[in-house]
Amino acid sequence: MALVGLVRVSTDKQNTQRQHDALDSICLKVFEEKISGKLAVDDRPTLKAALEYIREDDMLCVQEVDRLGRNLLEGLIVLNDLFERGVAVKVLEGIAAGDHTERSFILDLALALAEDRRRDIVKKTKNGLEAARKQGRVGGRKPVMTDVLVAQAVGLRDRGFTIRQIQPHLRIADGKDKGKNPSVGAISQALRAHDAAKGAPE
Repeated sequence: MALVGLVRVSTDKQNTQRQHDALDSICLKVFEEKISGKLAVDDRPTLKAALEYIREDDMLCVQEVDRLGRNLLEGLIVLNDLFERGVAVKVLEGIAAGDHTERSFILDLALALAEDRRRDIVKKTKNGLEAARKQGRVGGRKPVMTDVLVAQAVGLRDRGFTIRQIQPHLRIADGKDKGKNPSVGAISQALRAHDAAKGAPE
């Protein structure tokens, strides 16, 4: 029996070294994928390649079950999908640590706990937004680029300033970032939105 590793991160900026440290020394081969969205097994080329590489009696190996998905719940769902395909999985750390060759009571319990946790987070978020609405506040973070700042940015751009040259001239008026300059990205996004609203070319 051989172990075939899967290393997964959501973005190019995330470091895979910790996962490689855990897998490289014990796995015959390690596949690495960078994927951010919620995708089924058949929509993940690297995971499919790993499954095709696995021979009878081999096991797919991950550091933690959430490496199979974006979070614990998705990881457990993918794990269950792999079972249905006849793929055994070894998880090194975390709530689902162990060798899994079929669905078990412990795995079902972990899946149920993860689902309860997700529902609890959704409920708390919904309750928080509802409380904010009752107090006259809108849910979500207040935009950094207010109408005043956008107007200032447009005026400076019309005078030939680049976005980086505009940035030092703008100051956030309130909130936790009061007195700071908005980011170049925030300014650029606000100007694009302004241009789109005015029907001007980008």
